[in-house]
Amino acid sequence: MKSNRFYPLITAVFVTALLVSNIVAVKQIQIGPFKLTAALLIFSVSYIFGDVLTEVYGYAKARRVIWIGFGCNLLAVVAFITAGLLPPSSTWMLPGFASPQASQTAYDAILGYTPLILLASFAAYLVGEFLNSFVLAKMKIWTGGKWLWTRTIGSTLVAQVADTGIFVGILALGGLVAPGDVLPIILGEWLSKVSYETLATPITYRIINWLKRAEDEDYYDRGTDFAPWKY
Repeated sequence: MKSNRFYPLITAVFVTALLVSNIVAVKQIQIGPFKLTAALLIFSVSYIFGDVLTEVYGYAKARRVIWIGFGCNLLAVVAFITAGLLPPSSTWMLPGFASPQASQTAYDAILGYTPLILLASFAAYLVGEFLNSFVLAKMKIWTGGKWLWTRTIGSTLVAQVADTGIFVGILALGGLVAPGDVLPIILGEWLSKVSYETLATPITYRIINWLKRAEDEDYYDRGTDFAPWKY
């Protein structure tokens, strides 16, 4: 049996990228005409390493990591919310804030979550990640393992439509995004993430090719059960 010694490392990078992106997402950035979140800087890394997992180890092992990421994210959110609900110390003052109440407001602004945003985030993550892995695994079989770039970019093209569309759509239904902003936000996020994936293709190639040699692994998902609810 293969040891897959780098599999835990890839898993750790994937989960870290997911958790960090949810924290830095509170900051909005401007790139040309597009208003985006700072999560773009790191969240796309999870898609790249999702591609690496599926391409090298196959859909089943990628599915396991997706569920691990979901569980770790849920644990982090529970911890952030619980800490936010605890009463602040009467002497607690973050640098630049004049009172415990102001410090609490700052904490809630960065690490606080609303139920609607949580629902949108979790739903978008699960659908997007599983769709990305599924499309890549199927395209690998269709292409006979050739033209890796078509799989890494093609899977992102499809998955990011679902990911961004679900997230923004749920927020719009809940009144957190104006109807007129839905399509511009989806288009901006989708274009930016696909562009990120495309620009990162040479790096993705190097990681995948090196990992295939190091692990002596190049899995093809022939006969794989693609049910997402399995572990």
